[in-house]
Amino acid sequence: MGKINLTALRVRQTAINQFASGKISKLPQWVDVVRDIPPSEALIRNRPPQHQLVRQRMKTIPGSSQPQVVLEVQEKRRRSKKPSRLFQPVQLKYEEDELRTQFFKDHPWELARPRVLIESTGKDHENYDWSRLRQPGKRLDGESVVQRQLWLLNNVPDMTKDGAYDIARREFYRIRLQEDIERRVAAEEAEAFGANFGPRYLDIGMELEDKQHENWKEWAKTQAQIVGQRAAALSGAPELATESDLEASTGLEGAEAESAQ
Repeated sequence: MGKINLTALRVRQTAINQFASGKISKLPQWVDVVRDIPPSEALIRNRPPQHQLVRQRMKTIPGSSQPQVVLEVQEKRRRSKKPSRLFQPVQLKYEEDELRTQFFKDHPWELARPRVLIESTGKDHENYDWSRLRQPGKRLDGESVVQRQLWLLNNVPDMTKDGAYDIARREFYRIRLQEDIERRVAAEEAEAFGANFGPRYLDIGMELEDKQHENWKEWAKTQAQIVGQRAAALSGAPELATESDLEASTGLEGAEAESAQ
């Protein structure tokens, strides 16, 4: 290991020596400030604090008439870190991370839906009551399912993760189905009054696919002809008569028959 670099601790003395030797004509303004508030001389680097994942659960304790709030601390598996990673900041983990990963793993297409990330005050979550899934002023998305599941785990006695996940998903599917029905009915009513929405995305996609299929058929036909001509050239077989050759031979036969008469 190399020597400890103390240049930052000696910055005031270095400036004074440069002024005394005439290297600089004026002392910096921060010389007196550094004298009054010197930099820290602690050369020992402390490890960042190790955070633990704390979970809140409602459990029925034997001998108690009512369920009580229990805080569970998740035990972390000790892993030997490399010396280069020893003093890196610890990754913060929350219980919502596991729930969010599970939901979007089961519903990947929910990530393709547009989301609104703008908040008016930054404290919009304080106005939400996750005792129900649908919240006023918030569009239904995967985060709603995660927060609803977390509320069930924290407030319903003896609730398991899978049970809360099933309840939140059931409510989510019911509201999604209701939204789809409302959207389909609104489109049918608009069309009944003369609205024209144009071709659907599915129709446009099928049209483009059919066009590419026709192009591929032409390309495949050309490639098949090239391969057949190469095979005929290598085997020495006579080339197939073209349509123009057949017309020319038919004209010669008719001329010879007329001259013989």
